[in-house]
Amino acid sequence: MKNLEFKFKTLKQKVIIPADPDDVYGAIIDENKHSVFTGSKATSDPKVGGKFTAWDGYIFGKYVELEKGKKIVQEWSTTEWPKGYPPSIFELKLKKAQGGTEIEMTHSKVPEEQADDYEQGWEDYYWKPLKEYFKK
Repeated sequence: MKNLEFKFKTLKQKVIIPADPDDVYGAIIDENKHSVFTGSKATSDPKVGGKFTAWDGYIFGKYVELEKGKKIVQEWSTTEWPKGYPPSIFELKLKKAQGGTEIEMTHSKVPEEQADDYEQGWEDYYWKPLKEYFKK
């Protein structure tokens, strides 16, 4: 049997969130805070190997690396993932910056045909609501 030809893209984004790195880290990995800022149910077992879901189960995966206030690495997929594709790797590096926390996001091994949707989706469904969440 011939191997399937996978076509991937890597997405990179940087954003400043008006909060401390530990608070931003908590909002992303704590299921209750994540549910509040996205407005959609999330689950999270925040330990290496622990599973998570977001957006009522649309996004799911497991934690590969966690460093409080500094780094989150996940294996990441969605319910619309192309058949046979491996999970993508979603990495957030957090660091203190003027105005709050700089998030440097690298989302690699994203199926090429879905990359544009996710590129816009991070902005619309994560960065904007996260900024609003911390504007209290």
